[in-house]
Amino acid sequence: MPHEARYRVHYEDVDMGAVVYHANYLRFIERARSEALAEAGVDQGAMRAAGLVFVVTRIEADFLSPARYGDMIRVETEATETRGASATLAQAVFREETPLFRARVVFACMTLEGRPVRLPAEARAALAAMEGER
Repeated sequence: MPHEARYRVHYEDVDMGAVVYHANYLRFIERARSEALAEAGVDQGAMRAAGLVFVVTRIEADFLSPARYGDMIRVETEATETRGASATLAQAVFREETPLFRARVVFACMTLEGRPVRLPAEARAALAAMEGER
């Protein structure tokens, strides 16, 4: 079962046509990704204190249907692949059962200086558990 986050589309999220501005889907999935990782046990604050951060390295996105001002949306997040220093998540935004946006997000673990490093063991375990939920 993928992680679910729910949000209401606010005025600040839409363009002049009252539909969600395309870049805001990235904000929605970023927020949901952070929540999913935290609920899976990944403490990104502790990682940063240890000198490690996650950096998005690739996003493939499909805009399927517009969300509008006032809509309640659901963001589903699930891990699909965990590698040495990176992981891939599948994320999708829905209004009820209507798919609005889908993305494949690859992120890497880096030092604060920008050098790639292996995922910490606790992050690897949390991501593996997120994969096992599918």
